[in-house]
Amino acid sequence: MSLVTEEIKGRSEVYHGDELCQEKAKFLLKEIGLPNGLLPLKNMEECGYDKETGFVWLKQKKSTNHKFEKIGKLVSYAPEVTAYVEFGKIKKLTGVKTKELLVWTTLSDIYVDDPPTGKITFKTPAGLFRTFPVSAFEIQEEVIDNKELKDEENKQVKETAPAPAVEVKEV
Repeated sequence: MSLVTEEIKGRSEVYHGDELCQEKAKFLLKEIGLPNGLLPLKNMEECGYDKETGFVWLKQKKSTNHKFEKIGKLVSYAPEVTAYVEFGKIKKLTGVKTKELLVWTTLSDIYVDDPPTGKITFKTPAGLFRTFPVSAFEIQEEVIDNKELKDEENKQVKETAPAPAVEVKEV
């Protein structure tokens, strides 16, 4: 049974399509001060955000597993992931499990320290928790360096600029 009702959808920002949902999910994570690679879902069909309550949902075609290579942890994402968000925190998380030893453990809360220490903590409903470096969940975004961009523009201008005029005098 879905936690996302028509009432919630009615008062929320709702987006459809994988590309747009990927963009919105990363934007939301950045907006609430969490690493942008925290929710690497695939083939998303729908996502939404109720700003009034902080309720967020992400729907994908089927459940997926993702291994965070920097920490060696395998995480499973259900077809529907829901949570309540606020700055630096994800609470009442559903649809996300992590593998500890041979057991899949449900995650319920994710938060970063305030003031920032570079650590992110994952908590289970039983109160158990693990802390990792925030950098393990960040995705490097392609950023064009302004200096490189200006150098490239100047190079193109020089290549296409006409040769300076030469005055010829008769002797």
